[in-house]
Amino acid sequence: MPKQKEEMPVYLFTGFLEAGKTQFISGVLKDPQFTGGERTLLLVCEEGENEYDKDGLTQAGVFVESIENESDLTPKVLEYLEDKHKATRILVEYNGMWLLQSLFTNMPPHWTIYQEFLFIDATTFTMYNANMRNLMVDKLASCDLAVFNRVTQAMDKMEFHKQVRGVSRRAQIAYEYEDGTTEYDEIEDPLPFDLEAPVVKIEDEDYAIWYRDLAEEMKKYSGKVLEVKGQAVLNRRSMPGVFAFGRRVMTCCVEDIQFASFLATCTPQAMPQNGQWYVLRCKVQIKFHKLYGQKGPVLQVMALTPCDPPEEEVATFF
Repeated sequence: MPKQKEEMPVYLFTGFLEAGKTQFISGVLKDPQFTGGERTLLLVCEEGENEYDKDGLTQAGVFVESIENESDLTPKVLEYLEDKHKATRILVEYNGMWLLQSLFTNMPPHWTIYQEFLFIDATTFTMYNANMRNLMVDKLASCDLAVFNRVTQAMDKMEFHKQVRGVSRRAQIAYEYEDGTTEYDEIEDPLPFDLEAPVVKIEDEDYAIWYRDLAEEMKKYSGKVLEVKGQAVLNRRSMPGVFAFGRRVMTCCVEDIQFASFLATCTPQAMPQNGQWYVLRCKVQIKFHKLYGQKGPVLQVMALTPCDPPEEEVATFF
């Protein structure tokens, strides 16, 4: 039986062409404190105006490999490149036109994303966000830090903030100005509902924000009593006393509408009707369930009251 490989740290840099990824990575790789004693594999998935000094990087223990086609993102190819250079860590400069799922589903099992950085050219953000919203949302959804560069004092940072927060509440945001200074976003985003109330009531227009917040920070909901409107969904796999409760949510465009739900539990005799809308009063438990395959929010039914659908059946973040 082959020996299991040790966890491989992966640092992921995303953004559209000319967003500043290469410049930032080059600066990091010039830092002896970063490069010292490590064999680093740098995977470059697109060619920009700036190029890497491959010879100089090799002397510092950094080995540059190009991935020109999305179809080359396979576990076999990626592991071959890792072994070829005996890498102890991986940096990926990702192609902004490729969905991240192409990388995430094809990484070798021992590769783990340690940090994910998104670089955004503030002068072209509005255009890309309007015309390629699905690709922008794809990168915003999982990044740890979103860096807006080429920022000027005349730009509306609040608009940048709102667009990021519409997709992710956990990503940090930084603004890099043309004079080289950096400012971190410290705008507070209070939730539109009171988590300290005896019964936390989720208004129809806040469903998407609530769903994402519970999915990302479920521990703070443990033991809370909630009241929220949604649909009960049962299928052939439904277990007695277990059903899905949720609503359709749109993140960026019609094509990405998905049924965003959590597991709900009740007595087998109290199972709801499939497709019926209800106001659910429940207690949130964070525990393992085999339908999740891991720990997750389980909504313990306290009351189910049939109701009409909300005015807007598809929930959004705006």
